[in-house]
Amino acid sequence: MNVYQGATEEELRRFQQKANEKYEKYQAENLNLNMARGKPCPEQLDLSNGLYNDIKTLIDENGTDCRNYGGVEGLPETRKLFADLLNVKVEELIIGGNSSLNIMYDNLARAFNHGVDEKSTPWSKLEKVKFLCPSPGYDRHFAICELFGIEMINIPMQNNGPDMDRIEELVKEDESIKGIWCVPKYSNPTGVVYADEVVNRLAAMETKASDFRIFWDNAYIVHHLTDNPPRLKNILHACREYKNPDRVYIYVSTSKITFAGAGLGVFASSKKNINYIVSLISKQTIGPNKINQLLHTRFFKTVDGILEHMKKHAAIIKPKFDLVLEIMEKELADKNIARWSNPEGGYFINLDVMEGCAGRVIQLAKEAGVTLTKAGATYPYGKDPADTNIRIAPTFPPIKELEKAINIVAVCIEKATLDKLLK
Repeated sequence: MNVYQGATEEELRRFQQKANEKYEKYQAENLNLNMARGKPCPEQLDLSNGLYNDIKTLIDENGTDCRNYGGVEGLPETRKLFADLLNVKVEELIIGGNSSLNIMYDNLARAFNHGVDEKSTPWSKLEKVKFLCPSPGYDRHFAICELFGIEMINIPMQNNGPDMDRIEELVKEDESIKGIWCVPKYSNPTGVVYADEVVNRLAAMETKASDFRIFWDNAYIVHHLTDNPPRLKNILHACREYKNPDRVYIYVSTSKITFAGAGLGVFASSKKNINYIVSLISKQTIGPNKINQLLHTRFFKTVDGILEHMKKHAAIIKPKFDLVLEIMEKELADKNIARWSNPEGGYFINLDVMEGCAGRVIQLAKEAGVTLTKAGATYPYGKDPADTNIRIAPTFPPIKELEKAINIVAVCIEKATLDKLLK
């Protein structure tokens, strides 16, 4: 039941007064709490301190001296480890530096400078390039598009993935649509996992542009919060099955598995795409940081080693997710003025407030000492059309700070909603 529904103006003003009193008490504490980005906390980073224990020799299993030049595609044993994780062939995968976002950026730059293959037109020579952007989504994807002058088209997110009817309609008719951003598992920030039907339709759909590419940012592939995580269909296999083998670019990294600033970026695609991109990378670099690749491979050894490591991450961050959900349920559920996700994995809780209130909530929180992700950041051009979406990032703050911050956010939602109702 919505306690505000049917309330008189006098009753609403009493609710408002109580919310204002709580808010002013928090303001008086002069707090400085930051929940703006989904970062691993120090305890998570400490899980990987053993990464550098096994440095007696820096020669890999094939006799390669990892201190020297070479190996643009990555160490064979590291490629094998991540090929097993992604269920692809070794020749369909490259190991890069610490940032998968960097690889995404470079692939876009290569498409603009050289085209997506030897026969396609460089995107820089086209009058217009457009990308589909499922929203709410990842702000850094949108920032890359803005930098390259790519026109972004907002695609609504649904409970099983992006609106495929809309996507199929657009790509079939518009040759200037060259790609789509996807975070297919525990989507940022909604937590949605793409259904098999969505994966199949993305792989099979007819596109006017022959050089259309799916940028498949599988950032949270092993970031589970439950013991029985949902399964995501292998899109590379689906693209091959539907006769579009070169359509998808897959990205993974260990940024939230080992060290955010010193992990591994992974890129997978068809063998044809990999060979083409390696030919370009080989002009850019003589080789990646093979020492880091070697140490990661020795640290994990197998895919099971990665999965066991991620259980330790879950033990640290799941109580934080549970705390946020508990506080929002206690403070907001009976008021029916907000909706939030209950994700099975990933790094975020998606929060939707009354239309026209998200920006005000975020501003009120800032004035009370809590920094949240900027209003509109989860939409192209930083503009949330309904001004409803807020991304909650629970992982980094210590649990006591998180408890304080979420209680403040709840009060800010009450205050912003009542201010709007009584405007």
